[in-house]
Amino acid sequence: MSLTKSLIELIRSKPISDGDLESAAMFTLDSVACAYAGTATPVGDKLIAWARSSELDDKRRAMLMGALTHITETDDLHRASVTHPGCVVVPATLSLGERTGASTHKILSAILHGYEAICRIGAAVGPTHYKVWHNTATCGPYGSAMAAATLLDLDLEQTIHALGNAGTQSSGFWQFIETGAMSKHLHAGRACESGWIAAELAAHGFTGPPQILEGEKGMFAGMCIDPIPEAILANPNGRWQLPLTSIKPWPSCRHTHPAIDCALELHGQLNGAGIAKVDILTYQATLDVCDRPEPENEYQAKFSLYHCVAIALLDGEVKFHSFTEQAREQTRELRNATTVQVVDPFASNYPSSWGSRVRVTGTDGTKFSAERKDCKGDPELALSEDEMRIKASDLMQYGGLDEAASQALCEQILSLPSSANPPALFSTFIDRLDIK
Repeated sequence: MSLTKSLIELIRSKPISDGDLESAAMFTLDSVACAYAGTATPVGDKLIAWARSSELDDKRRAMLMGALTHITETDDLHRASVTHPGCVVVPATLSLGERTGASTHKILSAILHGYEAICRIGAAVGPTHYKVWHNTATCGPYGSAMAAATLLDLDLEQTIHALGNAGTQSSGFWQFIETGAMSKHLHAGRACESGWIAAELAAHGFTGPPQILEGEKGMFAGMCIDPIPEAILANPNGRWQLPLTSIKPWPSCRHTHPAIDCALELHGQLNGAGIAKVDILTYQATLDVCDRPEPENEYQAKFSLYHCVAIALLDGEVKFHSFTEQAREQTRELRNATTVQVVDPFASNYPSSWGSRVRVTGTDGTKFSAERKDCKGDPELALSEDEMRIKASDLMQYGGLDEAASQALCEQILSLPSSANPPALFSTFIDRLDIK
């Protein structure tokens, strides 16, 4: 039996509770809010201009929404797989769900199924894969394919073909980060679109490789030096992967968040005192992605551990304006006084736990320290529903909705589990962009 077949059977055998549906609605809210925020960015302007230049079908519109969802670095993050499931799974599900007239229950179930596929496969690709490959891009097509297969009522054999052809479209390198290029958003959008295409093709009898993961010429062989195949089927009776996913409270790379959390605590202790030195203790993946002492633009600043910690220490907050040229100039001196080290327990706990310690030496020699095993927004320290509403409303207003409209949309999405007829969330979003 192939790993793909076993994974599909695992996913389809898991019971779905009312609480699971409520969680799926909460994560849908987060993704939709991130998409609205993405429309108010320079990168979003370019994507929307491209979309307006030609007629787009539903799949390409879902690609657009997926890309927009990923722009502001506020979308969700699953730690064990190092993937952003929402930007891939939610746009495809909302769009295809509208087109097929799916019930609310089916839409939310498809989202749970999609998260499960991307997260389990992402946890299996191994840590070295992440050094070159962007896991959301490479594992994302499986998530959108699994969600689409649920909405299209594909049988087991068809779904195996769908995931096989989703996997053969896996791609996405980290090279973009060297210059702050915009490729990362394309990764999310294309992963969303690729899985949907694979599922539709499977519905027409188009076959895919059943051993796309473990085969001699499959994903593990071609893209993974140290795969962990057993992770795909681990703990089959455990919780869904969706509620094990973290919600971001700050608009930067999630690898910066444990240290940001520490720095915000220290800001309150410093009470305006001068800072002579900052030491950040973390895990290796943080350095692989965020070792940027001299960020040259806003996007690089979001991936600069040095800048993110410095701005949190100085301002006591991390907002969209925290990465501008003025903000980068503000942190220059403190960035130069910052060192970063990879140490245990943070190194050995990763990726099941993303932690950090920040030590600050004041100009008078006083020492301050804060440590996090987990950070705000992780399942262990989850945002409350009120905090989720505030985050979502803020993102939507950043994207152009007024306060009343944003709050109404929050209520509409959070009410999905009890709604008989799902609202047209996808087409409403697309209509605002004035796309053909």
